[in-house]
Amino acid sequence: MQFLACLLLMLAPLAAAADRPNVLFIAIDDLNDWVNCMGGRSGVHTPHLDRLAKRGVLFTNAHCAAPACNPSRVAIMTGVAPASSGVYNNGQDWRRSPRLAKAVTLPEHFRAGGYEAFGGGKIFHCLSWINDGYGKQQNEAKLWDRYWPAADRPMPDPLWPKATEAKRATNGYLYSKPIAVGKSAEGRPPHFFDWAPDPQPESKTADHQVVDWAIGELMQRRPQPFFQAVGIFRPHIPWYAPEKYFALYPEDKVFLPKIKKNDLADVPPAGHRGIRKAWHEWMVKNDEWRGAVRGYLASISFADAQVGRLLDALDKSPHAKDTIIVLWSDHGMHIGEKQQWEKFTLFEESTRVPLIIVAPGVTTGGGVCDRPVNLLDVYPTLNELCALPARKDLDGVSLVPLLKNPKAPWDRPTVTTWGRDNHAVRGQRYRYIRHPNGTEQLYDHQTDPNEFTNLADRPELAAVKTRLTQWLPKTNAAPVRNK
Repeated sequence: MQFLACLLLMLAPLAAAADRPNVLFIAIDDLNDWVNCMGGRSGVHTPHLDRLAKRGVLFTNAHCAAPACNPSRVAIMTGVAPASSGVYNNGQDWRRSPRLAKAVTLPEHFRAGGYEAFGGGKIFHCLSWINDGYGKQQNEAKLWDRYWPAADRPMPDPLWPKATEAKRATNGYLYSKPIAVGKSAEGRPPHFFDWAPDPQPESKTADHQVVDWAIGELMQRRPQPFFQAVGIFRPHIPWYAPEKYFALYPEDKVFLPKIKKNDLADVPPAGHRGIRKAWHEWMVKNDEWRGAVRGYLASISFADAQVGRLLDALDKSPHAKDTIIVLWSDHGMHIGEKQQWEKFTLFEESTRVPLIIVAPGVTTGGGVCDRPVNLLDVYPTLNELCALPARKDLDGVSLVPLLKNPKAPWDRPTVTTWGRDNHAVRGQRYRYIRHPNGTEQLYDHQTDPNEFTNLADRPELAAVKTRLTQWLPKTNAAPVRNK
């Protein structure tokens, strides 16, 4: 009897999980708000992201926890905010954080709840991948039942085409060996920051291979529910995509982002941190800006096509009617706005991300939610949707009320952190930024969606700042040190 009782106890999570939905967890790297369904820019070709949005709820005011790959991904996978963990930048090992040393990541939590958890592609960041495409991974094999191609090498070759296999691009340095972030001897941005059509067959690209793997997994019947993570690398730099995606955007018709002369004049010095003005100067001086935008757009459309392949496969699979889909990007992206390239700021371009959730039986197709939410909220949302045990160590809140009713009352702004004690609070209308030295920025998105005018010194808006500062983190953990 004692043996039988122990056996039943061991099997209880599996039995409880039997009727729970699966989760298809799709991460897209460096995808900003230019996707068509978010109204970011006209003419962007994202039909598959658009159709996914029509199946569930699109969050049009969703933001990352940090505007960099590593801290953002650590936050969504652990449910712990940067100010709590001390993981603020791309070079920090998250397991060295006292708060995260014993953190239970999403796949671990699902496995404990009777799910099979497996992944492929880039889900976690790695500490030193810029020189050869790989390096010390923040991913860990022990988190998953299995990982493709491997937890310590999550992207298959070639992450980008090899120099020996490719022609040089019109900008003169396609496929050349990446160098450290900064400026090359020629004065231009590093070679890793590059764009041009990729001559290899689309089926050989790394992202296509990852999605091939994911499709194979989706087609299998399983005895237990699953949590499947799929990481799509594009549109991360370098912007290499097959020629047909570049052909969608003739260069003479490519738009440039809307900018304002001397846009940074009213931004305090602390707000200039990380802005790559030299990169932008080179882009303008050498007439490369439009070509770079074209490369980013082509990479977005290539990533969109991979999402379409996933959706088609899911619809044909045995799991079509009982699978939650969560699609997210780790942060936004500047394409010349604020004289910046990449992310690494607290402006809207860096923090705003696509977030789409489809939950059978909960969401209604075509839902659009403009409430301010955070990627930190994904973990508790999935907990509730999948009837997993609630956790008290999570910094986000469940979005299920908004999934049921996208217009439901919501009085919470959302916080993005870029370094210790350096935060942006984004509400329904205003963005408030406070730097460690106390200097401030305030933008009214109702009248100034491009954040051209800093209103922080306006006396009539003091009450707005007071309301938003109440949501600033009460503690700011010391930065994690790797050694």
